[in-house]
Amino acid sequence: MSDHLPRALQPFVEFSGLLRANGFFVSPEQTQTFIEAVGLLGPRSITDIYRAGLATLGPPPERRDEFDALFRLMFLGQSLSGDVGASDEEVQAYDERDGEMEPPEADEINESGGEATGTEVLTLRQFREADESEILRRFRRSAPSRIPRRMTHRRSASKTGDRWNIRKLLRDAVKRDGEVMRLPQLSRRTRQRRILLLIDVSGSMKVQTESHMRFAHALADVSDHIEIFTLGTRLTRVTRALRMKNQDQALAQTANLVADWDGGTRLGDALNAFLSVPRFAGFARGALTVILSDGLERGDPTRMTESVLHLSRRSWRILWLTPLASDANYMPQTAALLSILPHIDRIGSGASTSALCSEILEFAKAAA
Repeated sequence: MSDHLPRALQPFVEFSGLLRANGFFVSPEQTQTFIEAVGLLGPRSITDIYRAGLATLGPPPERRDEFDALFRLMFLGQSLSGDVGASDEEVQAYDERDGEMEPPEADEINESGGEATGTEVLTLRQFREADESEILRRFRRSAPSRIPRRMTHRRSASKTGDRWNIRKLLRDAVKRDGEVMRLPQLSRRTRQRRILLLIDVSGSMKVQTESHMRFAHALADVSDHIEIFTLGTRLTRVTRALRMKNQDQALAQTANLVADWDGGTRLGDALNAFLSVPRFAGFARGALTVILSDGLERGDPTRMTESVLHLSRRSWRILWLTPLASDANYMPQTAALLSILPHIDRIGSGASTSALCSEILEFAKAAA
């Protein structure tokens, strides 16, 4: 029914539905009153919407924290919970542009990294000086012309177009007293396709994390449209930090943003968190989605399979790069990776920076 509503009203109706889905009693009359209250308040800020919801939807005092978390999920995309019984703890989503919600600082340093786990350990990472700068320098030179492109609706002059340029034809005819020397044509312009880069920063990926982040910075430098998130026991958007030109500054800023370096592995919950925030999920539409992960999901892989399925329906292509695929004859062995095979376009090697660069460029060439 929400599809027939004016677009401006949909978030408020969906918020009432989200509350009902999580056990809050919200009547249709309360939803209508909520919308009217928002209209009366302007609104001038997100605080006005929050106060209108608090006053009209009437959450019980003992469930105020749940109400606040669902409000942030719907309108800010900051914090979200999985389905009831899906996980022991909440998976949180952080966006670097939301300055008022900084990730908590680490309480301890995680020295592990051998196995997949669901335990959250908040850490602060320090990046060493790069020793693969020449590989990334070559990648920066060749990538701009090889990143996948898509057609736009705009057209420009072309020697071999698919439509006549009538305006130029008439102008030339006027200049030459009706004589037409050639028939100008138009073709559709192209632009770089958006890239969505999801980086697993859990403990089992500890050895590759640093090279992956340097690769992400290089890819952000050559891409016109890119979004970058880290996945672990939480979801963090780091696009703006990695857009900084200076690599050391970009990595230092990223190190401060991400709190779950080398922690647990909750890929399914983190991917579900990404898809649950409309603003984030929209980044995947028509994008080349690249996931850097070993796929070592703990427990039942059902959540991960469902999330990758939904992600594949939004994305143009999905490329999964794992350090386990360094052998050309690699075949997935884990239940999680086997379950997602029908929904991804390729599993490639993410064992080194050179392998990452080659996979991206070769996949783009093959898919063009």
